[in-house]
Amino acid sequence: MTRVLLAEDQSLVMQGLKMMIETDSELEVTGEAKNGAEAIKFCEKQWFDVAILDIRMPEMDGLEAAKIIRERWPEMKVLMLTTFNDDEYALEALRIGAHGYMLKDADAESLIKSIKSCLSGGLQLQGEVAAKVMPRLLEKKEVEQPKLQHQITPRETDILKRIGEGKSNKEISDELALSVGTIKNNISVLLDKLSLRDRTQLAIYAIRNGLV
Repeated sequence: MTRVLLAEDQSLVMQGLKMMIETDSELEVTGEAKNGAEAIKFCEKQWFDVAILDIRMPEMDGLEAAKIIRERWPEMKVLMLTTFNDDEYALEALRIGAHGYMLKDADAESLIKSIKSCLSGGLQLQGEVAAKVMPRLLEKKEVEQPKLQHQITPRETDILKRIGEGKSNKEISDELALSVGTIKNNISVLLDKLSLRDRTQLAIYAIRNGLV
């Protein structure tokens, strides 16, 4: 059973999201927080596989909570949820290591798909959010240092490209005919070579450097 932490300050929205999430028998909302501070307290007491955080909440917003969770519990997945289709929020969420960004008007199928994509290692951006965020990332495209190019093998480049496309380890392994374990090992090597923190930073790196 996948344990889900849900942080949302509006009770009706909270219950609606919980009902949608739990239509999938593999998902269970085991923590309900009204703000970011409560979400952190929940994480200190029990483990969650994924935290779904509203962007705007009183006391501590979702972005601040996400930043703390990513620092203290790096294995926990984080999915941001908001009514605001604002590329600045999405960019900031990616910068702090969130694994996905969804709008609250998503249907149950899309929400569940996003959760499972995050859990399997994918980077999930709702279509209209991705349409605004990707151009912003491409505007900041960085020139690759020649030395760095030589450090990355063709296989690592293929994997990095697919990470930038938001694909999960299983999807990458299927496309490249490699085991999931091999994909994970290569990702660990890439993180070390590029001095990056997590998969989200690898995805952003791939986009900024023209691999996607």
